[in-house]
Amino acid sequence: MAIENNQIVSIEYEVRDGETVVDSNVGGHPLTFMFGKGQIIPGLEAGIVNMQIGEKGDVLVKAADAYGEYNEEAQQELPREQFAGIDLNVGMTLYGQGEDGGTVQVMVKEVQDDTVVIDFNHPLAGKNLMFTVTINTIRDASPEEAMTGIPAENAVDDSGCCGSGGNHGCGCH
Repeated sequence: MAIENNQIVSIEYEVRDGETVVDSNVGGHPLTFMFGKGQIIPGLEAGIVNMQIGEKGDVLVKAADAYGEYNEEAQQELPREQFAGIDLNVGMTLYGQGEDGGTVQVMVKEVQDDTVVIDFNHPLAGKNLMFTVTINTIRDASPEEAMTGIPAENAVDDSGCCGSGGNHGCGCH
């Protein structure tokens, strides 16, 4: 039976770009998300739709269904003075605030005497990715989860800590 929209799914995964492992949660906390809500990359979601609990498989996700094709125009040349106090190196990742107020991740592409070229593409843009995925759980969402779109495992309590699912990057254990 296929995984259905609005079900809560948790997976263990390893993702490779060629032979290089670029991300993994193997041995750590599972990635828990609501299926069909765009909470994971579309190609991975499509690749696991027919998997069952306990099943492990490889899912090849083409760049267009992962982090998009590389856009040569998604670069900007800025005055170096905007980076005062930062020891700039080509390839380093910087974080800033986008026009919508959200966090924007950029990579330093080029450092010149007076200017810095930054790249707004995701670091994995233009890359086909191979995911090795194990389905840990599939369950129906609770009424609250269905309303909010947030699995209980990822909920944040009043102190800013995550719920029963573990750390998830919020500093709580």
